[in-house]
Amino acid sequence: MSEELIHKPVLLKEVVENIVTNLSGNYFEGTSGFGGHSKAILDKLNSDAVFIGVDKDASAFSHLKNKFKDDSRVKLYNTSFIKIKTICKLESINKLDGILLDLGVSSFQLDNAEAGFTYKSDCPLDMRMDKTQDLKAADIINSYDEKELANIFFKYGEERNSRRIASEIIRSRQLNKISTTSQLKEIISKVIGERFLNKSLSRIFQALRIVVNNELDELSVFIDRAVEILNPGGRIAVISFHSLEDRIVKDKFKYESLSCVCPPRIPICVCGKKQTLNILTKKPIVPDASEIEMNPRSRSSKLRVAEKL
Repeated sequence: MSEELIHKPVLLKEVVENIVTNLSGNYFEGTSGFGGHSKAILDKLNSDAVFIGVDKDASAFSHLKNKFKDDSRVKLYNTSFIKIKTICKLESINKLDGILLDLGVSSFQLDNAEAGFTYKSDCPLDMRMDKTQDLKAADIINSYDEKELANIFFKYGEERNSRRIASEIIRSRQLNKISTTSQLKEIISKVIGERFLNKSLSRIFQALRIVVNNELDELSVFIDRAVEILNPGGRIAVISFHSLEDRIVKDKFKYESLSCVCPPRIPICVCGKKQTLNILTKKPIVPDASEIEMNPRSRSSKLRVAEKL
C-alpha cells in the first residue's frame, strides 16, 4: 500500500518551516503516524541530530520501524506521547529543540474497518488507538447511563441532539447489545434525518473516540510537559482537527505566554507567574485551497506554534 493511500500529512511545508530551528538538535513527534512529517523534518536535519517518534497505534509503529530502520538518528516508541519526559530520560536527552504533535487520525485508521473508527462500513465498535487497553467504544455505548451518554455526545461531539440520541441508544440496547458501527449508525438514523445524518454521525463517533482514548486530557498534560522540556528558542507545534482540541492548545499557549495572572483588581502582581512561551501564530495556520483540493481531510486542520523563552 502506498504512503499516499495510508495517510497524507497536512500542512507539511508549514510544519517544517516552523519547527526546525537547530539542524543538529533534538526533536520529538507525538503520534508520528506513518512518518510523513517525520521524514520531512529529518530531511532538513544534520546527521548528528536526534529524532524521537512516538505512536501508540501498533500498525503505525510497525510501519515507522520499517520506514526508518536505516536511520540511526531515529528513536521510536510504541506508547503515548504524554510519556515525553520519561522517553527523553531513557534517551539521555535533557532538552528538546522542537516538538510536534499531530492530533489527526490517519486515513488508514479512518478507512480500516478493523480499527472500528468509521461508520462507513460494518465493523466492531472499537476505536482504541492502543489495542491493549480494555475500554472500547462498545463498552461505553452498552454500559453508560443515558445522562452520561448525552453528556459525552454534547461535550465532546458538540451534538445538539445528544439527549435524543442517548435515549434511543438506551431503548435499543435493552433489546440487543450494540456491537458494531452499523448498529450504532442505524440507531442514530432513527433520530436524525437523512440531510444531517452524516454530520451527526461524525460528531458522535468523534465524541466516542475522544473518550475511549482520553484524548483531551492527554493533550492538556502533554503541553505542560512539553513546555518544561523545551530548550530556550525551541518550538512546540500542534496540529488540531476540531474546536475542542484547538481551544485547549490556544488556551494553554496563552496561559504560558502571560507574565501575570493576578485579578485586575490587585494593583501589584503577587502571583509570581513567569512567561515561558512566545506565541508565533496569533491566528492558526490553515491549509490553502490547493492542499484542501488534494486532501479534503486537511480542511479542518489548524497549526499553532509557540517558542520557549
